[in-house]
Formats: sequence, structure tokens, C-alpha cells
Amino acid sequence: MKLPHLVLMFGMTGLVACTTSDRTLHQMRNNRGTPEEFAIVPNKPLQMPQSFAELPTPTPGSANRTDQTPVADAVAALGGNPAQLAVGEVPGRDAALVNRASRFGREGNIRTQLAVEDAQLRRDSSAFNWKLFKDDEYNKVYRDQILNPYAALNAYRGAGARTPSAPPAAE
Repeated sequence: MKLPHLVLMFGMTGLVACTTSDRTLHQMRNNRGTPEEFAIVPNKPLQMPQSFAELPTPTPGSANRTDQTPVADAVAALGGNPAQLAVGEVPGRDAALVNRASRFGREGNIRTQLAVEDAQLRRDSSAFNWKLFKDDEYNKVYRDQILNPYAALNAYRGAGARTPSAPPAAE
């Protein structure tokens, strides 16, 4: 290869390596340059109250009565009580389950702690990685943490636990 070609190749590689990344794991985006038609969610229809005295006092910045509530709608469609989503404490009927699950201790800020540790893991794993093209980083970052389902199945079976049948392992 000629010297000018090598200089050009290394120069382009250096420019690409200096680009910033947004540190997201899954690169899912619309590259068509058009609006995403599934991101548009219409509001609920307006309803006239029986009397204006029934209306709650306005709270700027909070939810509107016509805003979509997909999680609450899904809970209601599956037969649950959407009012339980607003409850901050553990319901009384679940107290025994929570106590049993946390019998060896628990941390109240586990989600924040895991988010910080996950960000550190991704930062450490991509410290010296540069690439010409953006790709999906999820499998690359968490490759060492993937469980082998067949090894777990065999371990449970070896311990005498009843396990469901599983398809044969791919060769």
C-alpha cells in the first residue's frame, strides 16, 4: 500500500475514533428522517362533568385528565386495580411476601445503586473501544454475565428439583 493511502486511512480512522457516543446500549432509532407515526398518541376524549364543582383544582405540571395512562389501562384490561399503581407503600396483602423475600436483608436504594454500577461497567468496558460504525453494544457489554440455560437446567436436575422439559441444545 502506498504511503498517501496509509496516511489517509489512519487520518480517517483517527477522525472516526474521536466521535462522541451517547452511551446507549440498544441503538433503536428511526433513520428515515420522517416522524415516527407510532409515537403519536391521541389524548382521551374530553367529557363534560355533571357540575363544575366536581372538577379538581388545577395542578400545573401534573397529569391531565385527558392524558393517556397506558400502564393503568393495561392493569385494568388484565383485571387488576389501576388505583393500586398510585400506592407508594407495599399493600397489606403483600407484606408477608415482601418480608419473606427480604429475610436476608435488602437495600432501599438498590435501583439507584444498580444504575450506578451498570453505568460504571459500561464505561469500563468501552474505555478503549472505538469503532467505525455504531452498533448494538448490549451483547458485547454483558457477554460475561449471560447465563447458560442448559447448565442451570442440568444443575437443578442434578440437585433433584423438578424442572420443565426443554428443547435440545443447539449444536
